[in-house]
Amino acid sequence: MTDDTTSKPWGGRFTESTDAFVEEFTASIGFDQRLYRHDITGSIAHARMLAHVGIITEKESAEIVDGLEQIRTEIEQGEFSWSVGLEDIHMNIEARLIERIGETGKKLHTGRSRNDQVATDLRLYLRDEIDDLAAAVRRLQLALVGLAEREADTIMPGFTHLQVAMPVSFGHHMLAWEAMLERDHQRLLDCRKRVNSMPLGAAALAGTGFPIDRAFSAGLLGFDSPAANSLDAVSDRDFVIEFCAAAALIMMHLSRFSEELILWSSAQFDFIELPDRFCTGSSIMPQKKNPDVPELVRGKSGRVTGHLVGLLMLMKGQPLAYNKDNQEDKEPLFDTVDTLRGSLRVFADMMPAIGIRRENMQAAARQGFSTATDLADYLVRKGIAFRDAHEIVGRAVRFGVDNSKDLADMTLDELQAFSGMIEDDVFSVLTLEGSMAARDHAGGTAPQQVRAAAAAARARL
Repeated sequence: MTDDTTSKPWGGRFTESTDAFVEEFTASIGFDQRLYRHDITGSIAHARMLAHVGIITEKESAEIVDGLEQIRTEIEQGEFSWSVGLEDIHMNIEARLIERIGETGKKLHTGRSRNDQVATDLRLYLRDEIDDLAAAVRRLQLALVGLAEREADTIMPGFTHLQVAMPVSFGHHMLAWEAMLERDHQRLLDCRKRVNSMPLGAAALAGTGFPIDRAFSAGLLGFDSPAANSLDAVSDRDFVIEFCAAAALIMMHLSRFSEELILWSSAQFDFIELPDRFCTGSSIMPQKKNPDVPELVRGKSGRVTGHLVGLLMLMKGQPLAYNKDNQEDKEPLFDTVDTLRGSLRVFADMMPAIGIRRENMQAAARQGFSTATDLADYLVRKGIAFRDAHEIVGRAVRFGVDNSKDLADMTLDELQAFSGMIEDDVFSVLTLEGSMAARDHAGGTAPQQVRAAAAAARARL
């Protein structure tokens, strides 16, 4: 085996080179390349801080900063040569810096470790991604609000237990989805607060003996403050787990949306039509139009939940402080970000373009005695106790089932057979429109309430 230990930044301690397979097995450069902007940003701030406190000269700092900016250009133009032998993004960039500017480049790592460096990079990366993802959630929310405004008067059956329950506005249903996403948006912003704490300066685990100014570095990088404890700063991955938990919740919501879209677009429901550009066909059945986008998003929700569980298992057995295990945090995080971003984008593109089959929705709402609760409420307003009214309407429904008649299709004589309190005015409350309009309070499904809620949501967004 050739002795190449001198090529490693930590090679002074070792007498033989790394096994070739071990070198490849332990390297992370294959996936942590995407941190290059954040690694360079953190290094530039560190170099400026070193000059600020007099550890290196202003000239040396400027030379380092210029070299790092040139390396960033090299990477972005596809001219950078990545080396598995240099293990990770940090060592690849540092080695190239030394190659470009010589001995001065070796001073950059003064007062820091790869442990606080990677933790800083991850936080800078995730902070940016949270900002982008929060904007993507907002875009989908606005698409749903637009649908709610357009379809406030559209009647559909509301379901419990997937059984017809009451007539609701389709716009009201869209606003239910929007309400879920609003909580998701708030969770992302709340998570961001805990992401925005700076590990830089914690070094390997105990801080550094150099007179660094962590507040100065935090200011340059836009962090709220330096992390309070050096041991925790380098070993903490709670912020990654918390983000993945928020992402798993968003994906769970998108999966629920997907399930409804899949049902609604089926021949059995036929409530909506998904645009052709978001569907695929069958290789053998020419009539098929498959809802592949919502099906795939529904499937990807399990993938993101799996990443969350995997990260919890990754961390649960680790003693303080940093351990090599934590190299395994990046791929699930990166894949979670990519999966969530794609899912939000495709939903925001798809939802404004879905076709609404209003007649089919209204016809479905007429089935299943969806105005039964309205008849019970009518009897209560006539002075009958609710439990008695419930019993009366239950018997009327049984009559309807036996005779294939909806409540609204029964004659006055048939209805009065169940209660003499029923009069001609009952038919105004048995219509689908009357049922929806009766829920005329904040949060209700009455069309004017839906329009008001949509307007409030648009103003909030």
